[in-house]
Amino acid sequence: MLLAVAAVIEKKTQWATWQYLLLFLLPYLIVGWDTLKEAAEGLLHGEALSEDFLMSVATLGALGIGFMPGAESQFPEAVFVMLFFQVGELFEEMAEGRSRKSIAHLMDIRPDAAHVERGGELFTVHPDEVQPGEVILVQPGEKVPMDGVVLEGHSSLDTVALTGESVPRSVSAGDEILSGCVNGAGVLRVRTTKAFGESTAAKILDLVENAASRKSRSESFITRFARVYTPIVVALAVLVAVVPSLITGEWATWIYRGLLFLVVSCPCALVISVPLTFFGGLGGASRKGILIKGSNLMDSLAKVQTVVFDKTGTLTQGVFEVTAVHPEVIDQKELLHLAAHVERHSTHPIAVALLAAYPNEHDDCVIEDIEETAGQGVRALVNGKRVSVGNSKLMEADGAAWHPCHHAGTIIHVAIDGVYAGHIVISDRIKADAAEAIAALRQAGVSRTVMLTGDQESVAAAVASTVGVDEYHAQLLPADKVSQVERLLPQGTLAFVGDGINDAPVLTRADVGIAMGALGSDAAIEAADVVLMDDQPAKIATVIRIARRTLRIARENIWLAIGIKVAVLVLAALGLATMWMAVFADVGVTVLAVVNAMRALKA
Repeated sequence: MLLAVAAVIEKKTQWATWQYLLLFLLPYLIVGWDTLKEAAEGLLHGEALSEDFLMSVATLGALGIGFMPGAESQFPEAVFVMLFFQVGELFEEMAEGRSRKSIAHLMDIRPDAAHVERGGELFTVHPDEVQPGEVILVQPGEKVPMDGVVLEGHSSLDTVALTGESVPRSVSAGDEILSGCVNGAGVLRVRTTKAFGESTAAKILDLVENAASRKSRSESFITRFARVYTPIVVALAVLVAVVPSLITGEWATWIYRGLLFLVVSCPCALVISVPLTFFGGLGGASRKGILIKGSNLMDSLAKVQTVVFDKTGTLTQGVFEVTAVHPEVIDQKELLHLAAHVERHSTHPIAVALLAAYPNEHDDCVIEDIEETAGQGVRALVNGKRVSVGNSKLMEADGAAWHPCHHAGTIIHVAIDGVYAGHIVISDRIKADAAEAIAALRQAGVSRTVMLTGDQESVAAAVASTVGVDEYHAQLLPADKVSQVERLLPQGTLAFVGDGINDAPVLTRADVGIAMGALGSDAAIEAADVVLMDDQPAKIATVIRIARRTLRIARENIWLAIGIKVAVLVLAALGLATMWMAVFADVGVTVLAVVNAMRALKA
């Protein structure tokens, strides 16, 4: 408003130049005081070529041109340049605020207190004072402070901050829960399994807080570019102002053109918009439940051509269940009963699946002389009969005439006193979106999908056929998986997706390691570059798409800023540019680039 009033007064009056200067200094100092202060502080700290310094010199020079003989007043232009510069700064702060907000919503998962039971009393303490194994109480509406297992209670958990999944997850006694979830209407008694510093929420916050500090190659390039570009353009501005003036004597004209160079030379459109684009990409991914550990990974993610999967826990749920029962000399119920009874004291996933299939197993049988043979199975005396439960090697050792099964899965054979009694098929459930994930990767331009597993050939073949991967390799040890990945690495940028402890070496070796965060092991999550918090393999195509979109927006900003600046610099050297054009080439382009960078938030 003051600038508009001053401009009208200048048009309607015939004052002295110094009076107009005082008139325009009022709006100039109001809008530009912070910039002038930053410029002065930069000089004191040896940062003479900051954007604040360049803008201050350019606008102060425009104010001084009016005192040169034969020169026209540039007071309105000087104030407007500073005003528009502040508008550009405002847009930058708004965009960065949105980016930070999209990531900082994860900070809401940080629990403030924990209600711990000690000596029959309930104490409210900071979560880091609670030790693993202690029992805590989680009230309705509270954040779960630590990872643990539900002892009592039934409720639903809001996991959106962890996984991006809007549907609440029901939990009851025996279920594992993660810190950072918000409890619903029920009261939960939870036995903690991890210290606060090792909890899911603490690790996620650490990932988020450190992600932005890892710069992408594009960001590093822009930083190096600005350090070289700005001094060169400033030197050119001085040459444009001085050399022609010494030849022609038209100091006002050429100093004005030199000032145009200074305004245009500010690289803020580049140094602001490109990092902001990557920051927005990180924020957009986090809103989808995808944690990228640094913007430096965007380059690699965008170039992924081969995606290698672990099977169990990645393409499958890692939850075994009985899918078929084929008895020979007894009925199905009795076959399941015997197998579950022999395996009842084992914690092996196969034993858990058998017990789940026969939940009514009771101590109605006398079981004695339990003998486990590594790599084969278990033998025991059940009501005086020798029952063997295991693989084909165990059957051969007992002389039982076993036969193969046409069903895919782990085959558990049962023999009674050396007579083959039948077999049970146990399979791992394939994730609902596994086939969709492979199809989405093909649509995203990934040229090859590979599955690696330590499981047997028949199981691997069945899973590979169902989900549609291009190739698979079975019966692999962790070292074998590394060898397979090293074989594929020369064929293009490779991403490996896994969840287990044995996947950590491969996750580290791959160009990009992607871990399943909800059920994955701590070692896998630590070794990975990207963490999928909801364990959905379909999110792999999503994160690749986000990375490619982020890089595309960053390139758009680079070419927009450089192209317009070069054009206006050439026009300024020829005397065809005005201060308004210079303002657009600097602040205007910055605003456009920042607005464009904000698109990266919409993953």
